[in-house]
Amino acid sequence: MPNFILAYHEERQFDTPEQGAEQQQAWGAWLQGLGDAVVSPGQPLGPSKIVRQGGEVEDLSGPQALMGYTIVQAETIEEAIEMAKACPFLAIGSIEVAQCFSMPGG
Repeated sequence: MPNFILAYHEERQFDTPEQGAEQQQAWGAWLQGLGDAVVSPGQPLGPSKIVRQGGEVEDLSGPQALMGYTIVQAETIEEAIEMAKACPFLAIGSIEVAQCFSMPGG
């Protein structure tokens, strides 16, 4: 069964720490509800930088910034998208869904 990465992109911050805690609890319940489909719960990510051809380095922030990821198993990308649609993270951002492929020799 293929693996898919759910990449979280944050579009807004929480107004209070309590809202953040509630979001974390809801995300944990959603993740637990996925059961054996979860290959890796992943982890949150800090601020990132883009390294471009020629060595140019650029800060990445705003809606494009990668905030975390989860890896799930699903029969199709449509099934993985349905998992993402149920994720409470959508209250504050978006989720990019892409299939993971194995590299030869890897």
